[in-house]
Amino acid sequence: MRRSAARNVSAVVVAAAMFSVGAAAPPLSPHAAPRAKTPVKTPEAAGYGGAVASVDADATAAGIEVLKHGGNAVDAAVATAAALGVTEPYSAGIGGGGYFVYYDAASRKVHTVDGRETAPRSADSSLFLEDGKPLPFADAVTSGLSVGTPGTAATWDTALDAWGSRSLGQLLKPAERLAKDGFTVDDTFRSQTQSNQERFADFPDTAKLFLPGGKPPVVGSVFKNADLARTYEELGRKGVDALYRGELGRDIVRTVRTPPVGPDATRTVRSGDLSTRDLSAYRTKRQAPTKVSYRGLDVYSIAPSSSGGTSVGEALNILERTDLSRATQTQYLHHFIEAGRIAFADRGRWVGDPAFEDVPTKGLLSQRFADSRACLIKDDAVLKSPLAPGDPSDPTPCATGGTAAPTTFEGENTTHLTAADKWGNVVAYTLTIESTGGSAITVPGRGFLLNNELTDFSFAPANPAVHDPNLPGPGKRPRSSISPTIVLDSHSRPVLAVGSPGGATIITTVLQTLTGRIDRGLPLVDAIAAPRASQRNAPTTELEPALWNSPVRRQLESLGHVFTQNPEIGAATGVQRLPDGRWVAAAEKVRRGGGSAMVVHPAGRR
Repeated sequence: MRRSAARNVSAVVVAAAMFSVGAAAPPLSPHAAPRAKTPVKTPEAAGYGGAVASVDADATAAGIEVLKHGGNAVDAAVATAAALGVTEPYSAGIGGGGYFVYYDAASRKVHTVDGRETAPRSADSSLFLEDGKPLPFADAVTSGLSVGTPGTAATWDTALDAWGSRSLGQLLKPAERLAKDGFTVDDTFRSQTQSNQERFADFPDTAKLFLPGGKPPVVGSVFKNADLARTYEELGRKGVDALYRGELGRDIVRTVRTPPVGPDATRTVRSGDLSTRDLSAYRTKRQAPTKVSYRGLDVYSIAPSSSGGTSVGEALNILERTDLSRATQTQYLHHFIEAGRIAFADRGRWVGDPAFEDVPTKGLLSQRFADSRACLIKDDAVLKSPLAPGDPSDPTPCATGGTAAPTTFEGENTTHLTAADKWGNVVAYTLTIESTGGSAITVPGRGFLLNNELTDFSFAPANPAVHDPNLPGPGKRPRSSISPTIVLDSHSRPVLAVGSPGGATIITTVLQTLTGRIDRGLPLVDAIAAPRASQRNAPTTELEPALWNSPVRRQLESLGHVFTQNPEIGAATGVQRLPDGRWVAAAEKVRRGGGSAMVVHPAGRR
């Protein structure tokens, strides 16, 4: 593997750190040392030496341990992600994919990895049609049809090969131990299991793992996953070829093509057409990030196949001409909601996999196009949804003609992590298996769930007269809303990084967090905690309870806004660089049971 000398310490220190990480692992045997106590969750931490934030304390601790032993931000991100595959198995894992955004301190440049899942090469636009009609969404989710070629392991390999300083095998050790020794079940894990109990019960391997004794695990109990520990050990020892060209991959293909349904299940579980050829042909994509300037800062994110970077970027450009720092809370939310509505109108028409579609990324991110759309926003009135898209190639001011493209439903249970190191490198990484519990299909003997990412495709065109860029195709990546974002100052130094799970609400969550921090002056942890709104070119805007029950809602309704309640939108994490060189790690205070933020050396120590 290639390694950058600028990101590595001396060979002696590296060797010592590598030995230390390896030596820290208790033996994987029945006589292993007692399981370490779960770290206490805290939503904010400040200090030196690097930082990690995720939704889970064990996962954040795994990343911090790597940083303490001389690893860099990329190493820490991979270790954290692998641990999330243990403790957040319904959100992420090697059965899924994601998007990785990296800031390199030596070159002061931002790089990205598209690790999105791909459709089988046999797929076409009729993938989710039967007798010419779209399948019911629930039937498509719980099926082999919905499983895309996993990209997570390849993402780790790509990132480590380009920018890491540790081997995959070393970085999987903390997660391997966590899977072997177990973690403490919390309310979120139990409730997510309960919501999937009916699905999980139909697959014996899933039920055996996640429904011990036929029931969801009890809060406070220890959950172990010996199969996943062995899978991680094999992946670390053999490398990612074990998945893309080896027996692990063959196990995945067998599972997709013949889903292991229980004999008493009445559910019809359709098989998929994933092949070993699809696995061996899978490649991540190293590509340029999206970039917009906002309030004198440079905002970088992921380009299509995700719509995250283009949609957040367009919305920021729309808001650029409005002074949100002086606006009242009602005025701020009104403009934020309308900018989201417009960005989603344009996303639905123009964004798909650029390997198959002519995606006008440059046009969508141009200030000229944003200005032509921003003039639609009125201070005293609300745009009607669904709003028709604009045309980036012909940015006619305030154009309202054309046919709207509805937003495709996306599962909301993804996970996001952020990491930074003492050299100033930063990672924003969002990974997923799509819906909570993915396809509900566990690969027998392997300890992980398969994704249902292909349900992010449009099942059929909403309007046959209008081209839909998000229909299935052979080897095509479904459109995503994932928006890992890194913000740099005018000298190309990191200011903050942020991202969130939440399906299509990811875009509005990241946008609200950025404007909360940059425009409204909120501390990062408070910008993350602020009650959220989400408008996605729909007749109604979703509000969390704190906004639903506030006077602001009534003031917005007087302008014409219509709302529905959403109990929880997103679960963001972020890091921020302070002028004195400290890192601030920030996570949710309450959502998803609260997140976990840690630094290597607490404030006051270097």
